[in-house]
Amino acid sequence: MNRTAAKSFQDLIVWQKEHLFVLSTYSFIGEFPKTEIYGLTSQLRRAAVSIPANIAEGFKKKNRPDKARFMNIA
Repeated sequence: MNRTAAKSFQDLIVWQKEHLFVLSTYSFIGEFPKTEIYGLTSQLRRAAVSIPANIAEGFKKKNRPDKARFMNIA
């Protein structure tokens, strides 16, 4: 299968899937009790958002070890 090189992190399939994961996480968390807004809800949101954020940051890195490090963190 021939594919063209990604011009933006948004072209990456893994980023697209993680973006959908973030959206579904936010939707799911909306049903949590209000008492969890500063606890579990906050932690889950930050964890979900960090995945595509690290993919996007790693995309711009010039050398392979840096790219791999960010993908590993994600």
